[in-house]
Amino acid sequence: MISRRTFAALVASVALLPSLGLAQTAPAPFDNPGQVDIALVRYLSTGDFFQAYLSGVEKQAAALGVNLQVFDSRQDAALQADMVDQAIALGVDGIIIQHGLTESMKEAAQRAVDAGIKVVAFDVNVENPAIPQVEQSDAALAQLALDQAIADHGTEWVAGFVHVAGIAPLDRRAAVWAEVKAANPGINEVAMFGTLDNPIANSVANQARSVLSANPNIQVIFAPYDEFAKGVKIAVDEAGMSGQVSIYSADVSTADIQLMREAGSSWKATAATNPAVVGEVSVRTLALLLAGENPGAQVIVPPTLITQTMLNDLDIKNMEELGAKLPAFAHADVAMAPWMTLPPR
Repeated sequence: MISRRTFAALVASVALLPSLGLAQTAPAPFDNPGQVDIALVRYLSTGDFFQAYLSGVEKQAAALGVNLQVFDSRQDAALQADMVDQAIALGVDGIIIQHGLTESMKEAAQRAVDAGIKVVAFDVNVENPAIPQVEQSDAALAQLALDQAIADHGTEWVAGFVHVAGIAPLDRRAAVWAEVKAANPGINEVAMFGTLDNPIANSVANQARSVLSANPNIQVIFAPYDEFAKGVKIAVDEAGMSGQVSIYSADVSTADIQLMREAGSSWKATAATNPAVVGEVSVRTLALLLAGENPGAQVIVPPTLITQTMLNDLDIKNMEELGAKLPAFAHADVAMAPWMTLPPR
């Protein structure tokens, strides 16, 4: 027999379980680790951002007990579509499509959906309501960087813009650039250039050399992707113009931090999410779909403004220190569920 007092104590202790933060039992198919297979099909893989993104995908997949296969198309749109078909043929449960071109990915993504496979897209618009879009809030990234450029230089300056059309995140960032120019007619864009040819930074540097030679009056270059910014900085340094040209970018890595902190660096600010965190969010979004939950049509990871001054004042030398000294950068509380296990920090 259990006394009334003992029974009441047991009931109270059970009621306390949620507040103790105990993890819920994972739903199917995650209640049996090692039984879920997913594929990451990549369009872009060159550069620190994409290495960190992949690391986040791998760590979150491991934390959830998911088997991961990675396909790298290396900016070959037709090959990326073929790789989606390969993943379908392998019978994976879910696919993350990372970057790519709408025209080549739209039909491939639909084939995966038709095969009963759950699909998530990161920074590529596959125009499919069944596929959640994971985004870095590209509009916020661009706006943060450009607001800093205006804070530093006012509303009248000669500008260069680095852009490649057809890549969803770059197009979204370009739209903000167009809005900022329209709202500030004193910003005079005299050159637009850009390429995704590998190695991206060196290819952009080759273009930037010509642009700076033809337009020595440029004061600000908006390069809203860190590989673009690296290339511009190479050309600015070679031209001896680091004292007169300021670079504003998006995305960040340890290598970027080191370049921004060089004495007299022209790279003044970047707006970024933690690419490893974005990778984790991509996997968690797919996991929610696989568990029959709804992550929403858009899963947005909020960005952080990172300035050269901030890096120097806080003595931040790498991504680990950036996350430690700016906690908002280390984790995004999106695409979460109580049953999910997060990677170790």
